[in-house]
Amino acid sequence: MTDTHQSFLDLLHAQRVWDVELPGFDPATAPPAPLPLFRRWFAEAVAAGQAEPHTMSLATTDTEGNPDVRTLMLHDADERGWHFATHRTSAKGRQLTARPYAALGFYWPAQGRQVRVRGPVTACTPAESRADLHARSTGALASALTGSQSEVLGSREELTRTADAAWERARAEPHAEVASWTRYVVEAREVEFFQGDAARRHVRLRYRGQGTAWTRELLWP
Repeated sequence: MTDTHQSFLDLLHAQRVWDVELPGFDPATAPPAPLPLFRRWFAEAVAAGQAEPHTMSLATTDTEGNPDVRTLMLHDADERGWHFATHRTSAKGRQLTARPYAALGFYWPAQGRQVRVRGPVTACTPAESRADLHARSTGALASALTGSQSEVLGSREELTRTADAAWERARAEPHAEVASWTRYVVEAREVEFFQGDAARRHVRLRYRGQGTAWTRELLWP
C-alpha cells in the first residue's frame, strides 16, 4: 500500500457519522400514505438546518441496463408523485425515454434520515414544463437556454460565450421558450423512510402500493 493510499484511508476512517442527537421515529405513528410523512420529514430537515434539503439523487438506467446517478433538485411532491425537470435531450432525459423508471434518494444527515422513492416516470405536459421553467430564477432560465446538456464541450471558452449569450437572452426575454425542457414525475410504487440510530438499531419503514392503497412494512436495518 502506498503512503498516499494509507493517508486516504486514515482520513476516510477518521470521519464520523451522526455526531448530533438524532430524533426518534415510531413507525406505529406513521400515516397510511407516504406523502404526508415525506413532507413532515422535509420540514423537520429544514428546521434542523440541513443544507440543501431539496437536493436528491436520481438513478436511471441506459438502454443496456447500466445504472447512472446524479444530484438534482426536487420541484414538488404531491399526490401524483415526486417532480423534477431537465432537458429531454440530456443523458437522463434520453435514458428516461428509453426506460421510464427511476429511483430517488434523499439524505438528511442533520437528522440521520434517508428517503428512497422508486417508480415509473411520466413526462408532464408541455404547459406544465413551460410553467416549471418560468417559475424559476433568471439563472435557471439562462442555464436551460445554454442547452446541449451532457454533450461533449469543445472548450471552456465556448461555454463562456454560450452562457453569456444565454444570460443576456434570459434577462431580455424572461418568458423565452426552451423546447427540450421537460418536467417529470416519479409515480412512487415504493417509498422507504430510514431513521438512523446511534446504536445501529436503525428504523426502516417501507410503503408499497399505488395511488391511495399502501402497505406498510418494517425492514431489517
